[in-house]
Formats: sequence, structure tokens, C-alpha cells
Amino acid sequence: MIGSTHLVDTLLTLGINIKVIFAPEHGFRNLADAGETIENGKDIESGIPVISLYGSHLKPTSQDLIGIDVVIFDIQDVGTRFYTYISTLHYLMESCAENHVKCIVLDRPNPNGFYFDGNILDTAYSSFVGMDPVPVVHGMTVGEYAKMLNGEKWLKNRVKCDLVVIKCKNYTHKTLYELPIKPSPNLPNQNSVYLYPSLCFFEGTVISLGRGTSFPFQVFGSPDMPDRGFNFVPGSVPGAKNPPLLGVRCFGTDLRDALKKKLVPKSELNLDWLISAYKDFPKKDKFFNSYFDVLAGGPILREQILKGMTSEQIRATWKDGLAKFAKIREKYLLYK
Repeated sequence: MIGSTHLVDTLLTLGINIKVIFAPEHGFRNLADAGETIENGKDIESGIPVISLYGSHLKPTSQDLIGIDVVIFDIQDVGTRFYTYISTLHYLMESCAENHVKCIVLDRPNPNGFYFDGNILDTAYSSFVGMDPVPVVHGMTVGEYAKMLNGEKWLKNRVKCDLVVIKCKNYTHKTLYELPIKPSPNLPNQNSVYLYPSLCFFEGTVISLGRGTSFPFQVFGSPDMPDRGFNFVPGSVPGAKNPPLLGVRCFGTDLRDALKKKLVPKSELNLDWLISAYKDFPKKDKFFNSYFDVLAGGPILREQILKGMTSEQIRATWKDGLAKFAKIREKYLLYK
């Protein structure tokens, strides 16, 4: 969006010939559920063909790019490895490079761009929720990330994309930028955006993150957790039509006031919520599911929690990886 106008509408009024629109996870104009299949079709406002880049078709094909001079990437990211918009960027740049098409990134501020933290992804566990050897929170804008994909030769066969990044004005990595529009259905406010990097690990467990409530990514709980006075019941709502534990009363932790209580924003991930939930959960062997290692970029974090390591002990194992990443990241920063 540019103010209240969609980028496509702005480009059309400027006389730009838009041949096709590529839609990432959550679709185009209207937000779809997380993980919901995005279909090819037409933009209801402009009639321009829409090609889905989510589901079975993650990367534009040579056919998709026939007659295209330039692809414009303009998506509001939230700065975490598992948020799929940077995976879409990776595949898009790769396809542009292979088909000799210029890619222009219209950069946007990163609301979690004031820090970087977490374990570095093991590329043996590369997936659409983590493609590149970066920490959980990378602390870069999409423009900086795009430059890194090119510069570190992380695109397939080390191809290099013809890339132009249009910088943001008045942004630095100390800017606590508040998103004017929710970037996906289950990040409805700034509180959820700040909590998301730490809480998303729960997606790889049996614990509900409040999908199907009016406060997703601001609570966590399960019917098997102890009742300490807070509970919620996930329902079927727009953006979460069939959430985990639908219709089941969950007991857990309320973080809806995390921003007010200054629990966020912090310049590091909070692992204590995940560790304490594991300790509280009675059926230890059922806590993690197969998705956890994918989200965590390898099995090490799960193994560390199973061993009973504290958050400080786990964080100490990230130190060397983060020091190496800091040197890589520094080369591509557009905003000091």
C-alpha cells in the first residue's frame, strides 16, 4: 500500500503496463489464512492475471516471465527467518537471474530490524520457512536481504540477479517502526509483531498460539496446561478458519499486555516462554511435533530443551554463529 492506495493501482495511474501480478502467502489484496492454498486468477480491481507463488508453485517459471522487463517486489516483511515473504524474495530473484529479468525491490522498514538473534539455520533443514543460513531474527530490510542473497551467492547455482533497491527515507535500524497495516492475518497489531519471533516456535508444538481468537500470537496455551486463571477457546474466524485446538478450552499465558508491560520490544529472543511451557506440559513426549526442527532450522534447539538447558545456556551456543553473521550482515546494510 502507498497510503490507502494499492501499489498496482498507483502504477496503473502512472501508465505502467502490468502484465502479471505474483501473489505470495496470504494472497493478493484480500488476506487468506496461513498455509491456505492461493489460487491463480485475476485481480478483482484491475483484471490483471494473478499467479500464485504459494503452494505447489513457489518460484516463477520461465513461462511466467515471458514478455516481462522488470519485476517489482514490494511486500511488508517482519524480519524473521520463518516469515515466508523472504523465501518468496529468494525464489523470485533466482528466477529473475535465470531469465535475465531486472528485479526492483521497493524497500520497507523492518519492525524487528533493531536486533538480530537466534541460531543460524542448518541448510540441511532448508525449507520455505527458512531457506538461507541466517538467524531467526535477521535484522535486515528486504532490500538489504536481497543484496545479501546476491552478494553471498546464496541463489541456486550462485546466479546473480540484476537488482535495484529503492531505499526507504528516514529509517535507521534503531527505528521502532509501527506497521500501519497488518502484514498477515494473524499479526493484527504491534504487540503481536514484537512477540512473533519468540512465539512462532510454538507452531512446532501441540500448544495453541491463539489462532482463532482476536489476539493471535499474543497468548499460548493448551487444554493439558495447568489452569492459572487464564484461558481461551480458539474459534473459526477470518484468517484462521480451522485453527489448532478449534473449540477446545486452552489454559496458558496471556501476553496481550506485553507491550504495555515493556516485555517487548527487546533486543533478543525470549526462550523462557517456550522452556516454561515444555516444563509445564505433562506429556513431554507429545510436546514437539515434526514441524519444530523445520522451524528451528535443525534439531539442536529441541535437543537442548529436552536436555534441560536454560535459556542462557542455549543462547551461549548461538554466539559464534551470530558473530559470523554480523560480519556478513554489515556488508549489506543500507541504513546504519
